[in-house]
Amino acid sequence: MSRINGIKSNGRNVAGHAFFYAIENLMTEGEAEMGVLDEIEKTKIRDLLGKGWLTHDGMWFYHTYRESGLEKANELNKAAIKSMAPFEMDRMKRILGIVRLDFENFDELVQFMLSALELTLPESVLKNFHITAAAENLICWKWDNFQCFAYKGMKQMGLIDGYRCGVMYRIECWLESLGITYSMQPVIQGCLMHEKGVCEGKIKVFMPQK
Repeated sequence: MSRINGIKSNGRNVAGHAFFYAIENLMTEGEAEMGVLDEIEKTKIRDLLGKGWLTHDGMWFYHTYRESGLEKANELNKAAIKSMAPFEMDRMKRILGIVRLDFENFDELVQFMLSALELTLPESVLKNFHITAAAENLICWKWDNFQCFAYKGMKQMGLIDGYRCGVMYRIECWLESLGITYSMQPVIQGCLMHEKGVCEGKIKVFMPQK
């Protein structure tokens, strides 16, 4: 009979105890090597990345305006949103485990859109934007009064009069990338919040026929 680190052992069990301590040491080393991502809540990471995107988006728009004018900034902003949408939707499908090309029904589409928004927007923005399935194939959306991040940012920059909404345009591009035919009311050109004091509307979707 012998002892290994205070544990009694016979000859046959020495190798087993040695293996146990080796695994324990590996686990301890692994814990010591845990990165910062393992220590932060997922929602806080999402908010950090989401706010980083929003800041970059706003600064990109502002400096494009300074360099090329507001009309060109609006044009390039919408072009970038449209080009980005297919990549966004493909990545969203993969991270949500959706492998099929089409959605089975309207409810699945709405749930996917809600999940995509939750993964994309920081809580400080998401809490002010509301999407509901008001009826079959009808999505209602509304921003809390004067709380749209783009409205606030463009107003702060002094560009709100000529800003062309890219926020709801992004939702439209998502639907197009998913192969969903839709109609939006009202048709948005500028900023509804600035023009009417309220930003809300309806999206009628036409699900693919099986």
